Amino acid sequence: MRDDMTAPARILCVGKEWFPETPGGLNRYVYELTHQLTEGQDQVELCIAGLPEIHRHTSVALTRLASPQSPLLKRLRSTEKQFANRSLRAPDAINLHFALYSFPLLRSLPEHAPVTFTFHGPWAAEGQREQQGRWGILFKQWMEQRVYRRCDRFIVLSKAFGKILHETYQVPWDRIHIIPGGVNTTRFQPNLSRQEARAKLNWQSDQTILFTSRRLVHRMGLDKLLLAIAQVKEQVPTIWLAIAGKGPLREALERQVQELGLSNHVQLLGFLPDEQLPIAYQAADLTVVPSQSLEGFGLILVESLACGTPALCTPVGGMPEVVAGLSTDLMTRSTDTDAIADRLTDLLTGKLPLPSRETCREYACSHFDWQIIAPQVRDVLLTGANSRAH
Repeated sequence: MRDDMTAPARILCVGKEWFPETPGGLNRYVYELTHQLTEGQDQVELCIAGLPEIHRHTSVALTRLASPQSPLLKRLRSTEKQFANRSLRAPDAINLHFALYSFPLLRSLPEHAPVTFTFHGPWAAEGQREQQGRWGILFKQWMEQRVYRRCDRFIVLSKAFGKILHETYQVPWDRIHIIPGGVNTTRFQPNLSRQEARAKLNWQSDQTILFTSRRLVHRMGLDKLLLAIAQVKEQVPTIWLAIAGKGPLREALERQVQELGLSNHVQLLGFLPDEQLPIAYQAADLTVVPSQSLEGFGLILVESLACGTPALCTPVGGMPEVVAGLSTDLMTRSTDTDAIADRLTDLLTGKLPLPSRETCREYACSHFDWQIIAPQVRDVLLTGANSRAH
């Protein structure tokens, strides 16, 4: 153990891509965590792909590993080469977040520093859910196993993903630490009225608005959400769903909207600039996350709650762990279309109560504020620092 866990530490992180230029839960998590650590006076270096040539001022030292658009083998070679140019030569701790960019570094990681892998999800299984090729999935599994064998301990954002890590990858429970994801409660806060937020986005003031921000892929369940909206609109004719995000299913979802006669009830917004995300949460009556599989935490849930807007989820992965302490009514009974439609109808017609803006905000701040979460992560990263032996 370090003699003084409160003393400033040198922490080396390996992530995926740079946020906010490349949005996504993993990238936001790494961005927020590393900046929280530097606010605590730690020296942090983040090694990632996709770092823009010109980036805004940041307290985190940055090393560009590769271009995410390059062919795979070129990315792996570049990652290994560029890692050698990092500025933090003797870190107290190493935190890996993504197997692809961790794998080329296994022989180069400093031996003295404990290595923690933050498990954001089963990479290979996600590819399988999106119907990727068999050989690609096997390659991802092999790479994950090689990386995980090098790690001393793991952080998961939910018990559900701890179970996957234990059962699928045979990681012992005594090496797994469950720490939920965090939310920046200064950025995500209820600083506008619902009507003010709607006016800023040019959304109608008299509609019952649902919002979701998702990558447009199969496991997100957006097709089932559209089917549910078609049912709910019979009892809630003012319902309107705003879907933010990009992905390969955009055209299919647009066709489904037309076929279901939902043109006046659904809009696919495409990419929503990050600065508008807190406004969209505040403009909505309810945020909906209809994921069908592999949702390890559900960052969108806590972002919405921090903005004072209730969030409804399916009983998938770690999401029930997020909302259960606030209200079990904010979880559908299953992932089926009918279950989503029934719970939406009950909440939007007042048959079931929605928690107040103040209650949502207080719950998010007391459970998921980064100022609470980051110190817990730091303690895990630095356990055994300066005394690690091989």
